Amino acid sequence: QVQLVESGGGLVQPGGSLRLSCAASGSFFSINAMGWYRQAPGKQRELVAGITSGGSTNYADSVKGRFTISRDDAKNTVYLLMNSLKPEDTAVYYCSGSLRRSSLSSWSIYWGQGTQVTVSS
Repeated sequence: QVQLVESGGGLVQPGGSLRLSCAASGSFFSINAMGWYRQAPGKQRELVAGITSGGSTNYADSVKGRFTISRDDAKNTVYLLMNSLKPEDTAVYYCSGSLRRSSLSSWSIYWGQGTQVTVSS
């Protein structure tokens, strides 16, 4: 069974920083692209940042210059460093990854359980 487990969320003041982590565990052969999404109350889930297996990144316009996504393939982990946080960044943040169980398997999308980020004074 493949699991993605997020950590690092919490309460932070405006202007502060947080680093989210997402570790993949279980039985799998390889990981392709990974990403972070968020969903605020009453809103649709949106892509925050993504990173390919080759290290190419993309960001939502609202977080460019403030958030940085990175990955450590030796640890099967993706990170999201969030600086200059704003109240509008408040949401549940979800990790997503494209993994395959074997060299002959197709790629499947897996999701973490989500971690709450609250930006408030």
